Amino acid sequence: MSILDRFIHPLSSHVEAVGTESAARLSAIHASAFARAWSTLDFERLLGERGVVADGLFLEPRTQKWTPLLGFIRCSFSLLAHRMRRTRRAASAKTGSTFPPDALGRATKPVAFALSRIVLDEAEIITVAVAPEARGKGHARPLLAHHLDALSRRGVARVHLEVEEGNAPAIALYRRAGFRDVGRREGYYPKADGTKVAALTMALDL
Repeated sequence: MSILDRFIHPLSSHVEAVGTESAARLSAIHASAFARAWSTLDFERLLGERGVVADGLFLEPRTQKWTPLLGFIRCSFSLLAHRMRRTRRAASAKTGSTFPPDALGRATKPVAFALSRIVLDEAEIITVAVAPEARGKGHARPLLAHHLDALSRRGVARVHLEVEEGNAPAIALYRRAGFRDVGRREGYYPKADGTKVAALTMALDL
């Protein structure tokens, strides 16, 4: 997605399954959201496990009819971007560095994701995270709804999760989705300052 598109087009979101090709991006999002970050290797191992399901939320500019002026601006911007890419390729040829395309040829990377593990007819939501630039914009709700639907279609009848007791936005998100409190674990989540906070355990029947 170009910088120009971000200004001219309103963004629309869509959710799709992600795999090991997105491990590095999911690791970066996770590190921005949790004190105990998981590495790219951690995600590669998780995503490679049987029964693990992950969905990513992607943002794309909506397709709109361009006016002649906006079309001219976009063409000019595209030409400039093309020249910049050509310069970068020339520089990389001299230094030996490379600029690989996005995995699977996607135009964007996920800005949020949900990851669960299925065992028989139950699933545990292992983690849900949203990138800093996408927070507070209502993206988590459609992501979670899509993810729960994907679990249901795989035969899951009951979903469990744990959430930090002080994470009010996440708790509100899960309760809106129908999750109910079923327990509490003291000192479960480590904080950046070395302290630990309790976790709420929640469940949802699909």
